[in-house]
Amino acid sequence: MIDRVAVDGRPAGAGDLGLTVAGRNGHFTAMQVRGGRVRGLDLHLARLTAATGELFGVPLDLDVVLASAREALGDARDASVRVYVVDRDGVHVIATAVSPHRWPGPPRALMTAAYQRFLPHIKHLGGFPQAYLRGRAEAGGFDEVLFTGPGGLISEAGIANLGCFDGERIVWPDAPMLRGIAMGLLERGGLPFERRPLRAADLAAFPLVFLSNSWGVTPVGRVDDLELKVGEDEWARLAADYDATPWDALG
Repeated sequence: MIDRVAVDGRPAGAGDLGLTVAGRNGHFTAMQVRGGRVRGLDLHLARLTAATGELFGVPLDLDVVLASAREALGDARDASVRVYVVDRDGVHVIATAVSPHRWPGPPRALMTAAYQRFLPHIKHLGGFPQAYLRGRAEAGGFDEVLFTGPGGLISEAGIANLGCFDGERIVWPDAPMLRGIAMGLLERGGLPFERRPLRAADLAAFPLVFLSNSWGVTPVGRVDDLELKVGEDEWARLAADYDATPWDALG
């Protein structure tokens, strides 16, 4: 699908180039659209509203957000849509749509790296360190990077949350991180959850370790040189719980 861009609810024009270049001062949310619908739309809107208030001190017009997403989507029914909120002489909304994304099939291999994002609870722009570390991981034969903080405590992956499932409850790392939309959807589901300090060595005790983001959920098979279990029953239960999440119309 050809990339489409909308600005403040209308198709982007040549005059918007300066806005997009200067729009590094902002934040965004990423969503997968299927059949014109998205999972957790209220969570996406709440994320954008909260970050706009914290970063810019102004309210966010959600009608403009939805209009921009629909304009970027156009006639496509399936797409990967991002909605950016940027500040350039006032707050503006930029939405983009590209071909849909989904996790590849095999369990993911993660490389740990000591790194902590600035304002980790906000999905902000300027992600060069993440992109660089993900590139280093891929160059080393891994699929993704896993960030660790002081004492080796796990926080999050480069573009996803990491979780563990013991067959009964989900265990998330207890560390500064972005609370992802898929993470929020899993917490709304039927599985109990808790937060606990986790290090890479702790992961081997779980029958399932997984990543979650807008692409869905996917199992993790290795962290550095540590091979992890991928329990079939646990994976089936977690995937079914996520797949039961309803889809919302884009306005």
